[in-house]
Amino acid sequence: MATGYGLEGAAAIVTGSTSGIGQALAAALAAEGARVLLNGFGDAGRIEAARTALEKSAGVRVLYHGADMTRPAEIADMVAFAHRELGRLDILVNNAGVQHVAPIEDFAPEKWDQIIAINLSSAFHAIRAAVPIMKAQGRGRIVNLDSAHGLVASPFKSAYVAAKHGLLGLTKTVALEVAEHGITCNAICPGYVKTPLVESQITDQAKARGMTPDQVMREVILAAQPTRKFVEFDELAGLLLYLVSDLGASANGAALSIDGGWTAA
Repeated sequence: MATGYGLEGAAAIVTGSTSGIGQALAAALAAEGARVLLNGFGDAGRIEAARTALEKSAGVRVLYHGADMTRPAEIADMVAFAHRELGRLDILVNNAGVQHVAPIEDFAPEKWDQIIAINLSSAFHAIRAAVPIMKAQGRGRIVNLDSAHGLVASPFKSAYVAAKHGLLGLTKTVALEVAEHGITCNAICPGYVKTPLVESQITDQAKARGMTPDQVMREVILAAQPTRKFVEFDELAGLLLYLVSDLGASANGAALSIDGGWTAA
């Protein structure tokens, strides 16, 4: 049930929303009355079941578009599809992301290219397509799911850290360009959230560091966060809802940390 964020009838795109953080953010927007376009990879039957379940539980229209985030033309088509089917585009959440962990000398070039494409370039292509629509409306909200790794680095994550630092630069540049058009562009920078992506990182980090998965969890992953707790989906959703509502109108070009104190030092 909506709780006063003023999102009833809004139209939103959330990339990478068939699992993990994106799925939780899409559900939060739908619960506030926004119509949502889901995007991501996965089993077609499970995606359709999730789409229909969200549509039924939230009582709003929920669409799906399978754009590949490494293909600019498909990203542009996704934005056009959302605008055509929903009649407007109020919210764009660039959440799609992948990870690969390896020492720089062993980092496969194709993995570098994939991570830069999905974690950084896809946001550019989606924003490029969305901004003219939002300008014509006189209002829009763009939120990029960045990372604590957009602010600080960790070893063995050269492509991810580079992409997330670049995403912050993109966020700030877009914010300046659209500030007088009723549009904002901000970045949410979470610490570790227990998603399938992080769970796979634990395994990869264990191999890279010669440690057990439990040691990686305790001594590498949560060691970065003074709270020693994973960031919760609901905490991220609360920040997103603030940013996309009228309450967040003066937040623009911000990198908002939600990392248990990781980047406070």
